Amino acid sequence: MRTLLTILLLSSFLQAQQPAAPKPKPPAYLSAEEAGEDFVIQGEYTGNLAGLAVGFQVWAKGKGEFEAIAFLGGLPGAGWNENRRSLQRIQGTREAGQKTVTFRHQKSIVTVDGSTAEVEEKGVKATLKKEARTSPTLGAKPPVGAVVLFDGQGVNRFPNSQIDDKLHALKEGITSEDTFHDCTLHVEFMLPFMPEARGQGRGNSGLYLQGRYEVQMLDSFALEGKDNECGGLYKIASPRINMCLPPLTWQTYDVDFTAAKYDETGQKLVNAKITVKHNGVLIHENQDLPGPTASAPRKEDDKPGPVYLQNHGNPVRYRNIWVVRK
Repeated sequence: MRTLLTILLLSSFLQAQQPAAPKPKPPAYLSAEEAGEDFVIQGEYTGNLAGLAVGFQVWAKGKGEFEAIAFLGGLPGAGWNENRRSLQRIQGTREAGQKTVTFRHQKSIVTVDGSTAEVEEKGVKATLKKEARTSPTLGAKPPVGAVVLFDGQGVNRFPNSQIDDKLHALKEGITSEDTFHDCTLHVEFMLPFMPEARGQGRGNSGLYLQGRYEVQMLDSFALEGKDNECGGLYKIASPRINMCLPPLTWQTYDVDFTAAKYDETGQKLVNAKITVKHNGVLIHENQDLPGPTASAPRKEDDKPGPVYLQNHGNPVRYRNIWVVRK
């Protein structure tokens, strides 16, 4: 007869052998209506403080927690002096039942209500207003001779793709039937609002030129702008400036791509190169691509390749996709 101690030890051993239950995925929202109160606070604010233009970005970390970053001169791509050393990051919390968030840093207090950010610093007060920026290339029409891959009005050259009927946009994980060498490309994308997610789990996708070279898509709003964040060339180059707008905003990539060159034996002579504008702002210029980026579905060779929009487990949406062959 087994003793009680033996039974307890055996039970404990069996429980230890069981695989841990997978953590539930953080919620992902594709509309402001379902996104909740934290989404109202998140965004960009601009104005003047003591005669100086300032920009203020607030991003939601989930469950009433926020982080903000202040920029001297204005927002990234719109006046910021690009002095990273001057950046200040501060934390804030929306208390239960409250509709405002208060950020405190040394002698500065910033109170944000979703339409304004009231700043008080060393006795000086200012009001920053919320700004909803849009890309200057949003809705860009394909020029004559362009290969239209998706226009939301009947043209869809992504086989086996799925359409989000509410947004009239394509869902993630699609490969174009057309392939390309040297080209220019325009794509519009919308990242989901995932306040409780972090890092590569926060609105992750990617634009792969020729199915080989990735321009990262990720909700990197108000983050540092690394090579694995939005606009980054994964493990190759960080964007010159982080131009990621808040989630649920339609954003643009305008890409000029030059394919790698090979001799008649298939030996590579020249690396591929890429120039990228994110929301109309230059973030990479004639950047060398020494080889395919991580998770690329195609190896590097002299053959043309498709446009691939990655499925990384997050609901990212795409529209107005066209390519001009050079």
